[in-house]
Amino acid sequence: MSRRRTVSTKKKLALLIGAGVVAGGGAFAMAATSNAAQTAADSTVCQGLATALGNNQKFIADQRATPDAQSAARIANRDAVVAQIKVQQEASGCVVGESAQDSQVTQPGTQPASPESPVQTTSPASPGTPADPAEPADGQQVCDGSTVTLSGEGGAPAASSNQFPAGTTLRVTNLDNDKSTTVQVTSVSGSCALLNNAAFEQVREPGKFLIRRALIEKVG
Repeated sequence: MSRRRTVSTKKKLALLIGAGVVAGGGAFAMAATSNAAQTAADSTVCQGLATALGNNQKFIADQRATPDAQSAARIANRDAVVAQIKVQQEASGCVVGESAQDSQVTQPGTQPASPESPVQTTSPASPGTPADPAEPADGQQVCDGSTVTLSGEGGAPAASSNQFPAGTTLRVTNLDNDKSTTVQVTSVSGSCALLNNAAFEQVREPGKFLIRRALIEKVG
């Protein structure tokens, strides 16, 4: 009579537990990878919103420091933008009210100027003939190293700037997706080029509120 080899109940239970541990470990690793990717995406969104909030808050502070006839209207408009950004922060799971002014970012490999070392300047022009800063030529890259975010304002595509007067035409290119938008400066802001919602939508990457690698050109 042939004898069948049998596996005891304890051995079967051990095999089942071992298989469960292996499967559970794989699932845990996949979940950890997914969570890490989601955390990185959330961090980018929150940083973009914080930068947008900081730029708007700086603009409001500047308007209050040096007001003119239109400052009250500008401040009221930006207060509404600030409130909307805070709503977006809450909806995205960010810290509500967290702000950062990040319009200028040091490029990798460059060293910021040491505060102890005075910046060397060229010799001043002869008395009576002060030298004006050179006006960028059309088509010239400007604001090298600047990041670009959105102001939260509605309307047709437009930009605001702290370096170029109203009527100046700027072309902003997102180097991460090669999308560009050409807009006119219509108001003052706290950064080189702050795009309104419509203009930012033309160059943004899905889910992002900050363009880190931007090319800004003065074209008119």
